[in-house]
Amino acid sequence: MQSIQQTFSVDYSYKVFFTRYLFNSSNPEFRNYLTSQITPGLTKKLLFILDDGVAKAHPALTTEIAAYLQQIEGFKIAGDVILVPGGEACKNDQELFYRLIDHVDAQGIDRHSFVVAIGGGAVLDLVGMVAAVSHRGVRHIRIPTTVLSQNDSGVGVKNGINYRGKKNFLGTFAPPAAVFNDAQFLTTLSGQDWRSGISEAVKVALIKDAPFFEWLEANAAALVNNDLPVMQELVYRCAALHMAHIGGSGDPFESGSSRPLDFGHWSAHKLEQLTDFALRHGEAVAIGIAVDSVYSSLLGWIDAAAAERIVRLLVALQLPVYHPLLEMQNGVSSPVIKGLQEFREHLGGRLTICLLKAIGQGAEVHVIDEVLLNKAIEHLKVNHASN
Repeated sequence: MQSIQQTFSVDYSYKVFFTRYLFNSSNPEFRNYLTSQITPGLTKKLLFILDDGVAKAHPALTTEIAAYLQQIEGFKIAGDVILVPGGEACKNDQELFYRLIDHVDAQGIDRHSFVVAIGGGAVLDLVGMVAAVSHRGVRHIRIPTTVLSQNDSGVGVKNGINYRGKKNFLGTFAPPAAVFNDAQFLTTLSGQDWRSGISEAVKVALIKDAPFFEWLEANAAALVNNDLPVMQELVYRCAALHMAHIGGSGDPFESGSSRPLDFGHWSAHKLEQLTDFALRHGEAVAIGIAVDSVYSSLLGWIDAAAAERIVRLLVALQLPVYHPLLEMQNGVSSPVIKGLQEFREHLGGRLTICLLKAIGQGAEVHVIDEVLLNKAIEHLKVNHASN
């Protein structure tokens, strides 16, 4: 029998820029990046897709973008800026997904062009998916506008949309060409959106960086009181930890079953689905962190005091730590527990869940004890259901 072995590697490199007032004429960041991408004799197109909530909060933004681009030779805006609804609903709308692909087609966006997404994590996921499947991949630039997208989803390599109620069932691994985190967008967030993004920082601190967890405890009051410089530090530190893991894990496209950065996420994804996405992703993650932290203590991995310390931080950050959908009903396990099987299917292979060996140290298990899990849920119900 004959065979041919094919082996090759592909290098990916992109920068995440941290700035403010990105499209102000005096800000060189976006201009410098585009200038570095100029091809002599070729005019490249930029197709802008904008979260309509961001457009309402920043009504001059489209005008500022147009004026800013006039300064740059070799690039032009392709058609009008396209507005799309923000939030998880946009990832449930397959017609919208195909309409955006039609725009890519109609505007002649090719592999020398860029699709530029401005919005929260859901919009970035959707637009990244559109870019990844058009022409087998056109370059996309992300401009995240929420805490959660600036510190987590927007700086990674994943894109996706929901399918038949399953979160991110359709998706790609397609790194962005560049990411621009503009802190000014954070100043117009609702309090709920501002706080919910903090849960991803708690998550990554718990599994990778105990001093960062201590910093979060020390700065919880400032964070919930909209202290922008403190939030900027949180975003930077959290994004750096996420990027270090993606680049240094040896498995950036998750070909294995291990995904430690999804600590607290198996139940979060199911809670989002069961609440028809009324729970924000960050809120659901906070609940998932609380459940898995208490469960880790019941396993004897961390002590009860450490689990309570984690829950207290989430409460101090005004994040939820419990939801009635977690409860057993008539002696039957919560529908949330079905999320364990869906999580396994999403990853492939055997079930792999990240838990805590210590604050700052995650570890994986492949079996969940439902009796202990329900005890963890009951503990949260009795002690924290009102939070």
